[in-house]
Formats: sequence, structure tokens, C-alpha cells
Amino acid sequence: MTKSLEKSVGRALLVTARLHRARMGERLNALGLFPGQEQALKSLQTAPMTMGELASLLRVKPPTVSKTIGRLSLQGLVTREGGGRDGRLVQVALTENGQKTAVALDAVWNQVEEELLEKLDAKERKQLRKLLRKAAKGLSKAGADADDGEDEAEDAA
Repeated sequence: MTKSLEKSVGRALLVTARLHRARMGERLNALGLFPGQEQALKSLQTAPMTMGELASLLRVKPPTVSKTIGRLSLQGLVTREGGGRDGRLVQVALTENGQKTAVALDAVWNQVEEELLEKLDAKERKQLRKLLRKAAKGLSKAGADADDGEDEAEDAA
């Protein structure tokens, strides 16, 4: 490995992201889930939404959401129902079992988050969150992210 690659922030971020995904995968597997499915469940926890809304929220293409919802439906975690005026619109909602699983995901996320941050003090954690949001904005096509309000709220904390 070249010295420039060893010092690359992008590489460090990639390695960390892969380790995080692997750890989450282990924990999600215990719940019968695959990485990515937890995001759909948590997104649907507060209210049903259309497949298009879910795809937009998760920043994935509609076929990806369709596949994820199909699998979650087979597991009995979500239901799909035709929408009101436009029968083509499909509303997705959590089942009772899906709600329970979504609640269980909080503990999984918190466990992995604690492992990720255990070597950082409170100030470093706050700084890392802020820097990662800033870096994400740099990669964003629009140049701004929906998390803008979080930066100011966190700065005030």
C-alpha cells in the first residue's frame, strides 16, 4: 500500500464503514434481518408511506426499495396496500411484529454505536459527527444536505 493511500481520509472512512456494516450485519442477522432492511423499518416506524417516498428518504432507486419491502413483507414485518385515488400508489406500513422489530433495532444500533465510539471522548464524538456531516455535504450533488438544522442544533449543545 502506498503512503498516500495509508494517509487517505477516504480510505480510513471506507475501512470504518465496512467494519461498521459488518458489525451491524452480525447483530441484524440475530434479528433475521439483512443490512439495509433496518433503515426501511425505522423509516416506517412513525407512519406509513409510499414506496416512492421511502426510496427518496433512503436515497435509493425504487427497485431497491421494492426488493427490500418484498423481503420484509415475506417476513411479516410490513404490509403493502393500494393507495387512495391512484391505485398505483402503494402504501407500506409496519405490522405489529414490524413495530416490535423496529423498537429492537434501537438497542442494536446503540450497541454498535458504542463500539464505534468507545475510544472517543464526548468532545471528539461531537466533532466527528460535525466533520462527517460537512464531508457529506462536500460529496452531495446539491451541495447541501437535509441535516442542515442538526448542525446548528448540535453547535448550540
